[in-house]
Formats: sequence, C-alpha cells, structure tokens
Amino acid sequence: MTPKVQLRGVYKIFGPRDKEMMTHVRAGVGKDAMLADYGHVLGLQDINVDMQAGEITVVMGLSGSGKSTLIRHLNRLIDPTAGEILVDGQDVMALSEAKLRQLRQHKMAMVFQKFALLPHRTVLQNAATALAVQGADRDTQDRDARKWLDRVGLNGYEDRYPSQLSGGMQQRVGIARALTAGTDIMLMDEAFSALDPLIRTDMQDLLLELQVELKKTIIFITHDLDEALKLADHLVILKDGAVVQQGEPQSILLHPADPYIEDFVSDINRARVLRVRSVMREMSDRAVAGEVSADDTLEHLIALSGGDTTHTYRVISDGVPVGTLDMKDLVRALVPRVSGST
Repeated sequence: MTPKVQLRGVYKIFGPRDKEMMTHVRAGVGKDAMLADYGHVLGLQDINVDMQAGEITVVMGLSGSGKSTLIRHLNRLIDPTAGEILVDGQDVMALSEAKLRQLRQHKMAMVFQKFALLPHRTVLQNAATALAVQGADRDTQDRDARKWLDRVGLNGYEDRYPSQLSGGMQQRVGIARALTAGTDIMLMDEAFSALDPLIRTDMQDLLLELQVELKKTIIFITHDLDEALKLADHLVILKDGAVVQQGEPQSILLHPADPYIEDFVSDINRARVLRVRSVMREMSDRAVAGEVSADDTLEHLIALSGGDTTHTYRVISDGVPVGTLDMKDLVRALVPRVSGST
C-alpha cells in the first residue's frame, strides 16, 4: 500500500545560500559546523519517512531537533532545500499556487499549540472557519460545526467566545475546526503542550477515541515521550535535524538503536507503556494461570499475577490464542537495555 505521505531525502538549510550549502552537507558537515563555519542553520538532513493512511505518526525530539520544521514542510509553509514530499503519490513541490491552496484547504487541517482561535468570533464561527474559507453555505457551516463541537464535548458552548473558555476547551474548538474541514490529514504541532497535565491526558484520550472512528492520517509533533508512546502507531525520533530511529513505539522501547535513544527512554514507566503483545512468545503447551489480552499493559498483568513470577499466561487477540507470556520474560522487559548489553 502506498503511504499517504512520503518524505524522500528531505533537507532544509536556513540561510541565503542554502542550495550552495548542500555540497558541504553531503560532504559530512554537521549542524554545529554549518553554523560556525558558514553561518547557515541545518534544520533537516536526509529525512526519509513514510506516513501511512489511517495511522498516527508522531514526530518527537528535544527543542531544536527539527520536528516543527518538518511538519511545516508537509503543507509547504516551508519549502525544502532538497528532496521530495509526496501526498497520495503527488509531488507537493510541483503544485501551482492554486493547487497548493486546494491542498491546504481540502487535504490538510492543522491544530496549533496556541489554539489560534479568532477572539472576535464565536465558538461556532471558529469551528466553521475552514468551511467558510472553502465557500460552503452558512447552513452547511453551522450544521457541520455543531456536529463536531458536539463530538468533542462542547455542545451548548456554540455562542461563547474563546476568552470565555478554559485552555482545554479552546483546544477542543481547535480540534473541532480541523474535523469540520473534512480533510484526510490532520497536522498537530505540539497541540497539547500548552495544557495542564490532567487536561492534556483528557485531550489525548479524546484524540484516540476519535481516531478509532475516523481513521484520519495524523502527524503529531511533541517533545514528550510519554505522549508519543501513548499516541503513536509510528514513532519518528529526531536529533539535530536527522532521524535517529523510527518504527513501532513498543519496538523502539525494547530495542533502542543507540545510546541517545537508550537515554531517551530510560525514565519511562515501562510497565505502564509496554503491551503484552510486545513481550509474548509463540504458543506453547505449558499450563497457564489464565488468559490476557495482547493489548493489556504489563502493569495490568503484574496486578493480575500478584507479582508471582512463576506464572505463565495464554495471550488472546480478537478471541483467538496468539501466544504465551512467561512472567520471567515480563520482568526482563521491565529492565532498560544499556549500551554493551545483549
């Protein structure tokens, strides 16, 4: 299946002679040397990522890693210095201004960190913004905006103004606005970072709940590893503008590619994040103490077993046995791997 979004060999160099600087980058000049010796900033280097339809791709990294630069390339708010950006197999760089506007209006919606609501417009008017830009009639705007405001839990708030809402409620309006646009792709740049922890958790749960139903292609930017592991179907970790590791989050947690990733994941509560499916083995004839779901957390299984490491469990997925989990394997999975270990 062709990925919904593809980045192929994408580089971004900020500065007046960015094309010229590509020679130095390809020769091995890194981010620090590029700035010190040439006065240019290497924002992205050789990004190759496939983003599948109906999945949440989370791009994460520390401040300055290039994650927000990357997401702005997808709708060409920023143009790359080199490389290809494909959406549904179409080269975004080849689009005319008119086609690019069409892409932004009908293919991609964006949810911002600072909400970006218009203060002089009501909640209903804000939620309908994308449809208004698309030229939809007022009845269509109101009907669709009310539908999605209700879905995000804001029924009854249509006539309020943003200043009358809490931060979490304002971001719900932002999500409703993106959903009202009816696009296949949602770009979410640090969308929950400005929220208090409890509200942030609620918003993550809301997003996952909506995703079960809608199967959008979501590109989510964050600096928070707990958030990334909770949301991601595919996780991309950046450092200094380059991809350090990407893949299924559980696999990255169990098999970090290098010391940087090992350090990154070292403080994670592995029992709360890791799933039974990531630790189980093939089916066996051993006697079992019970059955567990492949998607249960290891934390759940520890509670179920009472911490008894002698137990073995049959693993079930969609009602079918798919494997066996030995509690000793669970214990080993809870210990972070360190450099030099096997």
